[in-house]
Amino acid sequence: MTSNQECYVYIVLPGKTEFITAARFRVTQNREGESIGEFIYSKNYLNNPDAVEFDPIELRLHAKKYETARMNGFFGAIRDGMPDYWGRRVIERNAGKVYLNEFDYLLHGPDDRAGALGFGLNPVPPAPRRQFNKTLDLEKLQTISEKILIDDLPNMGRKTEEEFEINQVQELLLEGTSMGGARPKAVIEDKNCLWVAKFSSAHDRWNYPCIEHAFLKLANICGLNVAESKIVTIANKDVLLVKRFDREFTKIGYQRHRMVSALTLLQSEENVFAKNEWSYLLLADQLRLTSADPKSDLKELFRRMSFNALISNLDDHPRNHALLAINKNWRLSPAYDLTPTSSVALDNRNLAMICGIHGRMANAINLVSGHGRFLLTKPEALSIIENMAKIIRANWDSCLFSSGASNRDHQAVSSAFLYPGFFNEII
Repeated sequence: MTSNQECYVYIVLPGKTEFITAARFRVTQNREGESIGEFIYSKNYLNNPDAVEFDPIELRLHAKKYETARMNGFFGAIRDGMPDYWGRRVIERNAGKVYLNEFDYLLHGPDDRAGALGFGLNPVPPAPRRQFNKTLDLEKLQTISEKILIDDLPNMGRKTEEEFEINQVQELLLEGTSMGGARPKAVIEDKNCLWVAKFSSAHDRWNYPCIEHAFLKLANICGLNVAESKIVTIANKDVLLVKRFDREFTKIGYQRHRMVSALTLLQSEENVFAKNEWSYLLLADQLRLTSADPKSDLKELFRRMSFNALISNLDDHPRNHALLAINKNWRLSPAYDLTPTSSVALDNRNLAMICGIHGRMANAINLVSGHGRFLLTKPEALSIIENMAKIIRANWDSCLFSSGASNRDHQAVSSAFLYPGFFNEII
């Protein structure tokens, strides 16, 4: 694959459907062998009256050259447009290689990556692809995704009699989002909408599609702004479809909305050494600076944090939160990837992000302790938690069973339900 360490960066502007060239990005090595990322907006782009920033923190609209030594020279907004674990797995299979550099993943990622950015070696951007998988393809995509997971496909780097399978694997490059984690997925089009199809896996402890759908429904009942979802059953297997909120259909194509992860807002990295930077409180501080409606978004963020604690969603890392810009303004995106974590701990559980003055402790006292950072009074914060707990108690069973969860699934996630220590006082 390519050894180039420089590329053009394209963007689809608000209200448009075609890429334009906006910037150049490259990674160089200094004398100590450290990777340094360099980014600069083009003069033509800066002179465009419709030009918008790539992110509201690190790559603001400016003529200067931006540099970073973090993340091997990759800026957060660029990292957000790169394939996730699943996308990388598919690219490796298609390339017939395992060890690729970050630029390989960047340039060979799907055309329909998350957000509004694109990357390429040509100064003129390519036309967006117009073909998408259909719901009719789900059985085929599910089958191929299972084969990828167990490494049961022919070498993608050579021609074989099974070339039709290679084409099917290439379809899976439309995995759709760099923020979707490790689960097998593909993008499909249904009724003029794009959906991320999330498949089941042979290693699943429960019916993940139905369980995730159930908790998206439960969050919606709790009043959260969540991504639309639905379950379809193909060949006796459930598939979760989550509607993409960074795409909007028009008669001439799909508009692409800018999107950056909370990891980028926090200017943090995705490793254990950076976990002390993963914080709802710090994210709230950034929302006050970047959101077009900080009061509403801060209250929404507090409600999501509380919901995650109440359902033991302990994998609420910063890639599972994002800012979205449908026009020029940034707002908190709809919630996504809301799944419970089965746990035996009864006294205390920890979220992935710091949620109060006592760190990651997922209990009411700690959640309320940071109320001021969310522009809430202490009584307001406590009322939100108590009301949400009542709603969850009243709707837990119905949401699970109406979403297709079995008794076995219900039992498997039962320990996530309002664990006993949630309302305990901190000692």
